[in-house]
Amino acid sequence: MGSIDTSTRVESGPDPIPTPNVTANGLSAGEDSVHPPAVDSTGASAENESLRKRKCSGVLPLEVGTRVMCRWRDGKYHPVKVIERRKLPCGGVNDYEYYVHYTEFNRRLDEWVKLEQLDLNSVETVVDEKVEDKVTSLKMTRHQKRKIDETHVEGHEELDAASLREHEEFTKVKNIATIELGRYEIETWYFSPFPPEYNDCSKLFFCEFCLNFMKRKEQLQRHMRKCDLKHPPGDEIYRSGTLSMFEVDGKKNKVYGQNLCYLAKLFLDHKTLYYDVDLFLFYVLCECDDRGCHMVGYFSKEKHSEESYNLACILTLPPYQRKGYGKFLIAFSYELSKKEGKVGTPERPLSDLGMLSYRGYWTRVLLDILKKHKGNISIKELSDMTAIKAEDILSTLQGLELIQYRKGQHVICADPKVLDRHLKAAGRGGLEVDVSKLIWTPYKEQN
Repeated sequence: MGSIDTSTRVESGPDPIPTPNVTANGLSAGEDSVHPPAVDSTGASAENESLRKRKCSGVLPLEVGTRVMCRWRDGKYHPVKVIERRKLPCGGVNDYEYYVHYTEFNRRLDEWVKLEQLDLNSVETVVDEKVEDKVTSLKMTRHQKRKIDETHVEGHEELDAASLREHEEFTKVKNIATIELGRYEIETWYFSPFPPEYNDCSKLFFCEFCLNFMKRKEQLQRHMRKCDLKHPPGDEIYRSGTLSMFEVDGKKNKVYGQNLCYLAKLFLDHKTLYYDVDLFLFYVLCECDDRGCHMVGYFSKEKHSEESYNLACILTLPPYQRKGYGKFLIAFSYELSKKEGKVGTPERPLSDLGMLSYRGYWTRVLLDILKKHKGNISIKELSDMTAIKAEDILSTLQGLELIQYRKGQHVICADPKVLDRHLKAAGRGGLEVDVSKLIWTPYKEQN
């Protein structure tokens, strides 16, 4: 019936870092216990505490832009920058909470913190950015560096400096902290421009079938008793086992399309929010059980694209990530292009992670063909077979150093051992699209 099970909380962040065992004296297990010399409580220690308090009160309230160390959920202190502050109701002159950016991590982990989480002895109000970045990179482990490299830039490659500043200023503070969707409570990653009446909400409750959102749990429960949807509106065009894909026309289901965009923006920093969803088709992937079809992720595409875009936006919801669904959605978009008899390419700019996903898909598809093919094959023939745009094929093969330019034309050099090495590096292909289960008519042919 779509009733809400006990919510499973999904936290989005780096891999958990083990918290040290703390002994009774406050030291990590294994550390040498160093006992401070005994002092009179009215002596030096009291004087030092008084000096510390005066020093701390001198920097409060912290200004926007201040650098300080902050205790994160792993129990350790990490460098942050104060992005915004707000006064606590019924608080004193210096009683604020602060919205901070963890400079070691992606913007998706920005959050509001209380004063007691901050180490005021580490306050820096003026910092040389270049020096700080250099020091930070030296302190990071290889694992942390790789995670930052994978997630640091979120698709602003084509924005000029002024536009990027404007975007970051407008979206700098996350307005919705968590959402409830089906049986999951999910921490959000980014700002999403919900209507003004939701400005005072830190949590929203979504109907997982029609995607209407509410401020309170009781409202959602009342809504679920009346909502007769058990799956996304639109046509089911694919069913294989427990997986289903629904095609939703933005013109026929405008409110659903807009709500899906609001939801997606919470997890996509670079996404442009389109209020005119009439021009788009949404392909919503679901896991199905006896309670209904539960959204896993989606991609959208323009109904008519002059640039041959076969995908405008793609998202796998956090509870379903790292299960192969993103690769499935990419593969599905190309199967639709094949049905249309067209070549396709994703809309630019791609985020860093988006480009990694597509590079992996293009690599696996092209190398599988090259391994099996006997004799010469051209880029045009590869494009016709895969629906991948020739420019994407060329850039992928060049990146793999499998192509050379001879006598005025590109020649593919496919040594079997080299192909095997690249295929192994590209990783698994994820879930397979069973084309025999796809029942779909291209939009242009519909009445």
